[in-house]
Amino acid sequence: MRSNISADQRALTIEDANLPVVDLGGLFTGDPEDKAKVAEKLGEAARTSGFFYITNHGIPQDQIDDLFAASKAFHEKPRSFKMKYWSGFTTHHRGYVPFEENGSDFPKSINFNEAWDMSYEAPADHPDYLAQWRMTGPNIWPDIPGWKDTVAGYYDAAFNLGLRLLDALALELGVDTEELTQHITYPTSQLRLLRYLENDMPATKELVGIAAHSDFECFTILLTGSAGLQVMNADDVWIEAPPLPGCFVVNIGDIFETWSGGQFKSTQHRVTNIGQERYSMPLFFGLDYHTIVQPLEKFRTPETLEKYPPMKAGDHLMRMSVNAFRYMAEARDKGEMVLEFDVPEENPFKREAKEI
Repeated sequence: MRSNISADQRALTIEDANLPVVDLGGLFTGDPEDKAKVAEKLGEAARTSGFFYITNHGIPQDQIDDLFAASKAFHEKPRSFKMKYWSGFTTHHRGYVPFEENGSDFPKSINFNEAWDMSYEAPADHPDYLAQWRMTGPNIWPDIPGWKDTVAGYYDAAFNLGLRLLDALALELGVDTEELTQHITYPTSQLRLLRYLENDMPATKELVGIAAHSDFECFTILLTGSAGLQVMNADDVWIEAPPLPGCFVVNIGDIFETWSGGQFKSTQHRVTNIGQERYSMPLFFGLDYHTIVQPLEKFRTPETLEKYPPMKAGDHLMRMSVNAFRYMAEARDKGEMVLEFDVPEENPFKREAKEI
């Protein structure tokens, strides 16, 4: 199959990157010294930009190409087909998200994307699924031959890559991996198959691909096929983060910033409205819903505990999701969703850019 990176993007090389590039090859050799060198590079990137590319990640290009093809196969179906799988039919956010569901203030603000959302497979008798609105439970699948195998296979590969990254970042922080992985049994680790919609609207603060935000989980492993992603750098200025052949983009999320007492950076990013069709696939590597997240013991000081008070991982995800998806906001307003926490207007981890 052909790569889904366009010809102009193939002209880019690692030397063109505006962000750090980390070669993960040393994580696969079995040599502790190789692993330590990679962990050091990952830690340096996590402490500075919080956003970086990874290469030699171990996921075959054929599997990546098959995922792009599967996403396109679904998104090119008629809307009547896609709406049979509308995420609003679920209470654990699975299935199709039409563009008008992205953001609770549509149409005042528009995120020009639609998505298929899935997550870690949990059984139908899982207590959090039965309790509703906890982002945990069984996946649903569209009636497209071979689609489930392709998407689920990629999910497993990317999730396992996430476990390797978690292990290396734990090494860099000087903590036991088990201190972190004990919170991963049925995690809220979501894969989104995003299509950004072709349109003739201008690129403004209200008309975007995806509005500025940080990610709510440990980190994100992102595949993207074309330009549009922008990252807020250490000077609070937006820079471009185009796809590089053979690379994923990885960014630190709110949980790892909290765990590290602020040493790792959960970085703001956005997708501008370029007016062209664009595909991307982020995997948000999360934790079990009820995990209490606070600075790890070695990073606890009066200052870090004040800045990062304990939060439940799933509550933080739901706080942000209620504002992110219109059908959730409507369910809350109708009393169909009972929340045990306050919902802020925006992510408390958010920083403002110096330029729009």
